[in-house]
Amino acid sequence: RIVYSIQRSKVVNNKIFALIDCNNFYASCERVFNPKLEGKPIVVLSNNDGCIVARSNEAKALGIPMGAPYFKYEQLIKKNNVHVFSSNYTFYGDMSARVMTSLRSIVGDIEVYSIDEAFIDISDFYHRNIEETSKQIRELVKQWTGIPISIGIGTTKTLAKVANRQAKRYESSNVFDIRDEAKRVSILKDMELEDTWGISSKWASRLREIGIKNPYDLSINNPREVRKASNVTVERIHYELNGLSCIPIEEVKNKKSIISSKSFGKKVTKVEELEEAVSMYVARACEKLREQGSRAQGINVFLRTSPYLKEENKYSNGMTSYFDIPTSNTSNIIKEAKRITKRLYISGYEYQKIGVMLLNITDAKNEQYSLYKFEDYNKSDTVMESLDSVNGKFGSGSLFFGAQGIHKNWKMRADRKSGSYTTKVDNL
Repeated sequence: RIVYSIQRSKVVNNKIFALIDCNNFYASCERVFNPKLEGKPIVVLSNNDGCIVARSNEAKALGIPMGAPYFKYEQLIKKNNVHVFSSNYTFYGDMSARVMTSLRSIVGDIEVYSIDEAFIDISDFYHRNIEETSKQIRELVKQWTGIPISIGIGTTKTLAKVANRQAKRYESSNVFDIRDEAKRVSILKDMELEDTWGISSKWASRLREIGIKNPYDLSINNPREVRKASNVTVERIHYELNGLSCIPIEEVKNKKSIISSKSFGKKVTKVEELEEAVSMYVARACEKLREQGSRAQGINVFLRTSPYLKEENKYSNGMTSYFDIPTSNTSNIIKEAKRITKRLYISGYEYQKIGVMLLNITDAKNEQYSLYKFEDYNKSDTVMESLDSVNGKFGSGSLFFGAQGIHKNWKMRADRKSGSYTTKVDNL
């Protein structure tokens, strides 16, 4: 193990990682096309305008907590003239893509970790002043996209994550380099175990049982004891906290399953409305499927009433079906989803949610055929490419299947949704 550590240190000592994190991302997106919101408190609500899922710094200062039900803080929000927005996921996704594209134009190795976070390998910048270079990256991203970012710098991804936390909370420049030994030790001693990337409350409790109280204790503890009390992942974190990189930049992998589901804006009782909703969610899932160049071998449809109803009024069920050959054809998958929905539906219930999951996803390049059924992939793919092309150029939903419905009375409530600034010119 000692030899392994020495070998690792020789290999990775020159590694420098940075974690890019968009500041108050949803709120920042709203400000890009509405500059009057700069310096004003903003909150963004979850599906059906239920809970607060994003807050600007000004809203945080008012004591509005994350995840709180909107109705509980409605009076405080109105009293302080807080700007309230419904979630606008298409808009936020487009703004995220702009940020990631900007980063790719600056550095080669990038791992998109979430909608507002990315790890980048900046080892090639070792001969520069890394902190000043990071500030330049921050300025460029802000200039190109309008989104402010924080940058944490470290010799491992875990330390970069720690540094980003420091940059976001305590640095006016929103850039922090944790490679200095004294800084690293001081910060790790002041952190909670649960604040360390990859350590859950469960593992933190187990580590405390063997006398590890904070990330610094974890970094100086015997790795054998760490692994014995937890698992190999926490052992890797031990090495990462010591500057030995065990977690490389990873390419985005294709998903093995894709879920599309949302709660209804009102209770649904008719099977026709359920079929419209499931068709809409299938269409969205298929767009993601084709975007990653894949096909699905099966589908699961699930539906339920509200979990808070009396037992005799509750109902939930799901069903899975597999295709004879893998497909990414929205029309084919909608037909199967509607068939399953009819089988799951029981009249007399008020349904709150329906969803689909595409299963056993494979690479579209690996074409499979059946002795009994045949799909002309060339023809099918051409039709789907045309559909995606039109929607990509003129906005999502410009071209859609009739099964998805026209009026969509069941659709998610979003009374405070901002404009589709990146997909509809007239919204500008």
